[in-house]
Amino acid sequence: MKTFKGGFHVPDHKDLTASAAIEQMPLVTDYYVSLSQHIGKPAQPVVNVGDQVVEGQLIAQASSAISANVHSPVCGDVVEVVKRKNAQGVLVDTIHIRSNGRQDRQTLPALTDPTPQQIVERVAEAGIVGMGGAGFPTAVKLQPKDPVDSLVINAAECEPYLNCDNRLLLERTEQFLQGVRLLAKAIGVSNVYIGIEENKQQAYEKLLQQPHVIADTKEALASKQQDDIVVVQLKAKYPQGAEKTLIKACLNREVPVGGLPAAVGCIVDNVGTAYAVYDAVVNGVPLYKRLMTVSGGGINDPKNLEVAVGTPISAIVELCGGLKEDTVKLVSGGPMMGFSLMNTDVATTKTDSGFLALTDKEASSVLPTPCINCGRCASVCPMRLMPMYIDFYTTVGDTENAVKYGALNCFECGTCAYVCPAKRPIVQSVRLTKIKAKEKK
Repeated sequence: MKTFKGGFHVPDHKDLTASAAIEQMPLVTDYYVSLSQHIGKPAQPVVNVGDQVVEGQLIAQASSAISANVHSPVCGDVVEVVKRKNAQGVLVDTIHIRSNGRQDRQTLPALTDPTPQQIVERVAEAGIVGMGGAGFPTAVKLQPKDPVDSLVINAAECEPYLNCDNRLLLERTEQFLQGVRLLAKAIGVSNVYIGIEENKQQAYEKLLQQPHVIADTKEALASKQQDDIVVVQLKAKYPQGAEKTLIKACLNREVPVGGLPAAVGCIVDNVGTAYAVYDAVVNGVPLYKRLMTVSGGGINDPKNLEVAVGTPISAIVELCGGLKEDTVKLVSGGPMMGFSLMNTDVATTKTDSGFLALTDKEASSVLPTPCINCGRCASVCPMRLMPMYIDFYTTVGDTENAVKYGALNCFECGTCAYVCPAKRPIVQSVRLTKIKAKEKK
C-alpha cells in the first residue's frame, strides 16, 4: 500500500452505510439555494422574487473569474432573496424557492466528442466545483498556468463515516470513468491515476474490471497503453485524501510550500466532480444535485442519498428516522474537517459530502487544558508543521509568530487536534490566524 509520511489511522465507522445503496431524496416544499457554494465571489442572481423557475434553470451567474453558476434544484416560485446562515455560521445571500410539485427540467445540449475547450466551457456553464469540500471552480482548475502531465482522481474518501464516493464508484462506475476521461481530455494528459484506500476493496475490484483500467503493479505498468487508467491502492490512513498527501502517495512528488498541484505537473479532482462532468457533458445536466452520506450513532436510519442543493438538513434528518436522544453533536461534512452545527436549520450545498449526528461515545465533550508539549501533533502533521506553537502564539495574539510556524501552510485536516491529549482547539487557532493575517495584509 502506498502512503505518505505522517498522519494516522482513524476508526472509520464506514460500516454504518458502506452497503447502503444510493437513494433519491424526495421532493420537499422549500429550498434555500446559497449563492456562495464555492471559493471566490458569490454568484449574482438572474431571477427576481415572484419568478417561476424549473429544475436545472440558471438562477445565479458567476460574477468573476473565480466564481460559479448556480442552478435551480426544483420547479417552483422564487419567494425571496435573503441572507441566511450557512454551515459555518456565516450569513450568505440565498434564493428561497418554494416547490410547485411539477417535475419539468431544463438541460443543456449534450456534447458528442467535444473538444478540450468545449469541455471546459461546459464545466463552467454547469457550475461544477470541487466536490471534495473545497469548492474551487473546476473550469479554472482545468486551465492551469503551469504545464501538467498527470491527472489524479481522489477516491481515498479518508474521512470517517463518509461513503458517498464509495457508493458512486460501485453503482455508477462506467459514468464515473467517462467523467475521468473527459477531465483528462480537457487538460490534455494521458497519465491518469485513481487513488483509493484499501478499505474500499469492492470498489477497487470493480474499477479493475472495466476496460483500459489497470492496477499499479510492475507487471501491469510494463504493458500500459496510452489510454489506460492506473488505480493506486493506498493505505487506509488519514488524511490520505488531501491533495498534497495524495500526490505524494500516488506519484512521489512533493508540492512546494505555498504551491498548487500544478507546480509539480498534477491536477487533482474528486470522484463526485468527475461524475458531475460526465453528467454535464453527456447528459447536459448542470450541478444541482450531489451524493451525501447521512450517518452517525445519533441517526436512526443512516443512508446514502442523492440530494438536491438547497435541501434543508431538517428534512433529510426526518427522512432518516430522526435523531436519537443521546445525540450530542451535529456535523456538516466529515468529523475531521467538517463544521459543527447549532441545529438542523441549514441547507445543503454543492460541497456537502455528509451530515453526521454523533453521540457522546463518538464526540468528545472534554474541555481543553493547557498544552503539555508532548509533541504528538507535530509527529502526525502531514505538512510537517509545529501545531503546538501555532496554537500558543494564536492564543497570546502573536499572529506574526503563528504565521512563522506555518499556519498559512496548514490545510486544517485536524490530525493535530485529534491526537492532542489536552484537547487543544488547534484547527480553530489556525483559522483565526489566517483571518488575522488576511486582515493585516
